[in-house]
Amino acid sequence: MTRRGMGLPGRARSFAKRASLALTAALGLSGPAAAYDLPNVNLGFTSFLDGAPPSGPGWYPTQYLQVYSAGRLTDNRGRSLGLPKQDITVFASLTQLLYVSPIKIGPGALGLDLIVPAIPASSADDGLNGAALKAQQGIGDILIGPFIQFDPIMGEKGPVFLGRVEAQMILPTGKYDPTAAVNPGSNFFSFNPYAAGTLFLTPDWTVSARFHYLWNATNDRPNISFGPTVLSTKAGQALHANFATEFSVTKELKLGVNGYWLQQISDTLANGIAVPGRRERVYALGPGALLAVNKDNFLFFNAFYEFGARNRPEGQRYTVRWVGHFN
Repeated sequence: MTRRGMGLPGRARSFAKRASLALTAALGLSGPAAAYDLPNVNLGFTSFLDGAPPSGPGWYPTQYLQVYSAGRLTDNRGRSLGLPKQDITVFASLTQLLYVSPIKIGPGALGLDLIVPAIPASSADDGLNGAALKAQQGIGDILIGPFIQFDPIMGEKGPVFLGRVEAQMILPTGKYDPTAAVNPGSNFFSFNPYAAGTLFLTPDWTVSARFHYLWNATNDRPNISFGPTVLSTKAGQALHANFATEFSVTKELKLGVNGYWLQQISDTLANGIAVPGRRERVYALGPGALLAVNKDNFLFFNAFYEFGARNRPEGQRYTVRWVGHFN
């Protein structure tokens, strides 16, 4: 018996090959199947006023909570896969510590960003009594990156533009099992740098965006759905972005619209050979709100409704984020 078979009947194996990594893909977590190869990336975790921390230099502890649910898994043409059921839910938690230092390099301050993700709970109903999907929970891959927070560009009525660049890295420290469809960790290193900015159209109306590039190293323990002859895989490169616009309703409350986009731009490799038809894509839009509790505590609420998915689940995300500040 091969590792690929795992003792499943032929029909269940076929479903497993096509549906493996459905839950994982909900958060971009790694482990290949018919598709869904990319690691966990920032889709919908950041939104309003993304160009700068809200209170200047110092320490910023941040806690994210996100729920993702989907009832449709898509193929390379955006069609639903042929599973009896396609219901998935993932609850994700990210704990972040960001430091903006007083050390300056030209027009910017040096800083460091550290994020520890986790999947406390996840579930999937494939209509096959779990034959196609094996889910894991646990600590995910740590994200770390040095950044430069640029000085604000000021106008007559206040800031006009805020910007930051970060050399973010995703370290393969999370829980990983090559027999599982859902893995908190990816088992490979990724380089995921970004540039973020906020433009003040008026003192009360802003537009923000964060643009990422994603490069992935080799996975030397690929998911078994690739088959026993595949000894290594390398997820394709990708571009992804978060974007948002908001308006100040009161001094404390801002309301707006937020979204994200992801596009894989190169093929996944198996044993060094390109595998066509696996490139991932998704778009999302939804409403959001930002509440300034006081000058050092902020709450973000964001909803995202996906569309145009290819080789990914298509569903909804709901994110709550608390940002604190101390010197």
